[in-house]
Amino acid sequence: MNLNATLFAQLVVFFILAWFTMQFVWPPIVKALDERAKKIADGLAAAERGKQDLELATKRSTDALREGKEKAAELIANAEKRGAQLIEEAKANAKVEADRIVAGAKAEIEQEAVRAKEQLREQVAALVVTGAEQILRREINAQAHSDILATIKQDL
Repeated sequence: MNLNATLFAQLVVFFILAWFTMQFVWPPIVKALDERAKKIADGLAAAERGKQDLELATKRSTDALREGKEKAAELIANAEKRGAQLIEEAKANAKVEADRIVAGAKAEIEQEAVRAKEQLREQVAALVVTGAEQILRREINAQAHSDILATIKQDL
């Protein structure tokens, strides 16, 4: 065989093979590569969206946590304020009650003092009457008394 004919035949077979490959083999391979590239691009876009969503969720959770801490601090402050207010009210009520009890005790002591003074007056009066009676019994004798009564009867 001739070298030119062999080379020419190989050239024809190569072009037929290249045409067949470009016509039937290459499009599915290109299609598969394009689909794979599209899947990779979609995966990267989804990963980017996921990253953004994660950042957004992290920011939201941080904001929610901060708001929760602020509300908790506010509630604690309000509770402490209310507790202090209740303590002050209790102190005021206790002072009023103590003042009322002291006033009642003072009034009772004053009444007791008045009663004691009255009893002392009665006892002093009784002692004075008893003392006067004893003094009069010593000073007046029965004979002098009957003479005075007789004189008074005669004059009437």
